[in-house]
Amino acid sequence: MNRPYIICHMVTSIDGKVTGDFLFQKESAEATEIYYRINRERKADGFICGRVTMEGSFTGGWYPDLNQYNPVEKKSDFTAVERSGFYAIAFDTHGKLGWKSNRIVDPDGDPGYDGAQIVEVLSEDVDDRYLGYLESMKIPYIFAGETFIDVELALFKLKDLMGCETLLLEGGSILDGAFERAGDVDELSLVVAPVIAGKDSKPLFMDADIANFELVKFENEKGNLVLNYKRK
Repeated sequence: MNRPYIICHMVTSIDGKVTGDFLFQKESAEATEIYYRINRERKADGFICGRVTMEGSFTGGWYPDLNQYNPVEKKSDFTAVERSGFYAIAFDTHGKLGWKSNRIVDPDGDPGYDGAQIVEVLSEDVDDRYLGYLESMKIPYIFAGETFIDVELALFKLKDLMGCETLLLEGGSILDGAFERAGDVDELSLVVAPVIAGKDSKPLFMDADIANFELVKFENEKGNLVLNYKRK
């Protein structure tokens, strides 16, 4: 395989939603804890999230003043930094995430996230000054398309340039859908909370294509279903 093995790992509601207020109900707390435990146990080479998920979980919407950075005009991959082998990979098409460190600082020190080296996956439609900012922060970045991110190209580079063999795909639903349409979801790891989501919640895969998976494992943990599927 010329790309990493991809495991889509998510908490869902009974009706297959992955965003919304249901995640913050007390009835979902146990499912969330199971999700974090599995995230630690899988020991992947890193996790992948989209811009919105990274912003909500880690950056809080902060963004640097790009006028302070010299533009980098040549659109070539930047990986000439010491690499950790454990990565937080942000699919950030237009370079809109602001990082204050080149590693994730998890407030709870969760080893499934804390210390992960940030990697930005970008399109070429990005401010040259943003590249200067990333290089000043020693944050690796790779390009995977002109105006949008080509999932397969991104994954090829993550394996070829960063040495990633197994990665957890952890949302959001738009990014999950892009991976599913590309045929690049090899396994599903789902923790189903005993809750129905609200009408504004988003599905596991946005704009999905038909795909076939086989249920290979299931457990009931304190009223939460833990499901594992593999692509047929």
